[in-house]
Formats: sequence, structure tokens, C-alpha cells
Amino acid sequence: MSGDDRRLQVLRAIVQDYVRTSEPVGSKALLERHQLGVSAATVRNDMSQLEEEGLIAAPHTSAGRVPTDAGYRVFVDRLATMKPMTRAERRAIEEFLAGAVDLDDVVGRSVRLLASLTNQVAVMQYPSLSRSTVRHIELVSVGGTRVMVVLIVNTGRVEQRVVDVGREMTDPAGEQVLQELRTMLNAEATGQALPDVSALLHRAMERMEPGNRAVAEAVVDSLGEALLAQTEERVVLAGTANLARVVTDFPRSIGPVLEALEEHVVLLKLMSNMSSFLDEDSVAVSIGAENSYEGLRSTSVVATTYGSAGGMGVIGPTRMDYPTTMASVRAVAHYVSEILDS
Repeated sequence: MSGDDRRLQVLRAIVQDYVRTSEPVGSKALLERHQLGVSAATVRNDMSQLEEEGLIAAPHTSAGRVPTDAGYRVFVDRLATMKPMTRAERRAIEEFLAGAVDLDDVVGRSVRLLASLTNQVAVMQYPSLSRSTVRHIELVSVGGTRVMVVLIVNTGRVEQRVVDVGREMTDPAGEQVLQELRTMLNAEATGQALPDVSALLHRAMERMEPGNRAVAEAVVDSLGEALLAQTEERVVLAGTANLARVVTDFPRSIGPVLEALEEHVVLLKLMSNMSSFLDEDSVAVSIGAENSYEGLRSTSVVATTYGSAGGMGVIGPTRMDYPTTMASVRAVAHYVSEILDS
């Protein structure tokens, strides 16, 4: 084993011990807990070298060492594999999420599950609208001159409006108009990106017979309102109370972290930035000072994408079980993608 490989092994052992115990790690403890196959003097020399490289540091006057942000970064970058989840864990995730009844329920269940699995703060971004498309538009006469307009998006989001179209729609003539309009709307909008739909429908409306154009205009205007409602970008959090058990991991105060978690605009930008360059099934990790927002520079963020339009992840102290956390984030995202794509 080369000196570099051996020092990486020592760094890995320090990270694992510090994450587990939260106590600075000394050379004696390393030799007792890990089969390093070298002398105490060699371990001390390796630790000195790691300290010179800025990968570990001595807190205050302690004889032990703790990983730095740079040390965690090397550890994460050199992970050969994420810690695999057991079959029972995967089955539990699948069964818990499979019980969801709509998108809001999927999101709520996902963040609660992820917070429980990782003991961190879970964050989930609702599907991004710029990458969402129309799955179906339904029109239903609900009595007299009123029509329910239902917009279903490929991510599972549903918006519905009841609109007064100004004429009787329950008679055969009205049903025929609704059928023609339904066919036209779906022909134009299905599979189209949400930002493009409104203009497409207004152009297509001009092809309706003049006598039916007022109905078409009322329905298309209602769809425009539904599309506007869909443009609200949202994030959902769970597990903020988990920070209370690791308050000592934040050197100055947990206050800036809690303030950052309240800024949903910051979290939306964070999720979008981290997920924008990810390949499918990959996980991004941002550690300490790598986080651009000041309030999160004492934390690590583990994030991934789900489906084709959303980001999710966890936020916690840099003293984090990275292999398990990364595997949990990826696993939950995988099952969420399966649900939304089905």
C-alpha cells in the first residue's frame, strides 16, 4: 500500500470514528478500533501529514483530531460505493410511499421518511414547472352553465376550476361542444411544456366555430389561471427538530441555520443549483464553506433529482454519516420517480 493510500485509510477511519462518537480521534484510538497494519509512529506521522494538508485539525487543546471540510470532501469523493440499503429498508420505503394518494401526499410522505431515515432535515422541491408537461385536460359539466376544468400535469399535480361559460351545457348540444373542445385542447396541449401551453390554446381557440368561441374562451381563460397557479415554486421541509440533538456541531450558533431553513427562496435555489448538473441516479454533496449561502456554511447538503423535474435532499451538520445519507436520499428519490412516472 502506498503512503497516499495509507493516509486515505487513516482519514477514512478518523471520519468514521468522529461521525460515530463526536469526539476528537487520536492515534491510539485509531489503532485500537481499526486494523491499519502499521505502527503507532506511522499513524502519528500520517496524521501529521493529513493535518499539514488541511484535511484534519486539532480542536482547541485536544490531543485528538477532527476532519475539516476539506477532509470530508476527500472522504466523499473517494467513496467507492454508497452504503447499500437492506432489502427490508427498501421494501419499507416502497410500501410507505406507495400509499400516497396525490402529489401533495407523495411530497409530505417523502420528506418525513427521508428525515426519519437520515436524522437530518429533509427538503423536497415540488416538481419544477419549466420541465413539467400537460398530461391531460378534462372538462366536466357540473350543472347548468357551469363547467369544471381539470388540468393534470405529468408530475401528478392537479388544478381544477369551475367556470360559468354563459350557456346551458347539460343538453346534447352542450355535451357535443364540450367533447369537441376537450379533443381540441388535448390535441394541442398534451405533452407540451407548461410555459408554452397558454399561447398554444389561445391560437387553437380561434379554430372553434364562432358560435362556440365564447365557451372556448371561458375555458381557456380558466386553464390560464390553473397554469398560473402551477407556476408557484414550493419546497417542503421535515425533521427540523433533528438539529436539536446535534446543536453542539454548530460552532457558533444554530440560529443562522434555522434562519436559512425559513428562507424557502434560498432552499429552492439551493435544490435547483445542486440538481441542475446531476445525471440520473447520482447524488451531489456540498460541504461547509462550499455552500454559497452564509447561514448554511456550517452544514452539509446532500441532494439528488427525482423524476424529471424536481430536487430533494437533506441538510445537516458536516459531521454526517455520508454513505448512509447519500444512499437514503438516492433510494427515496428512486421510489418517488417510479410513483410519479407511473
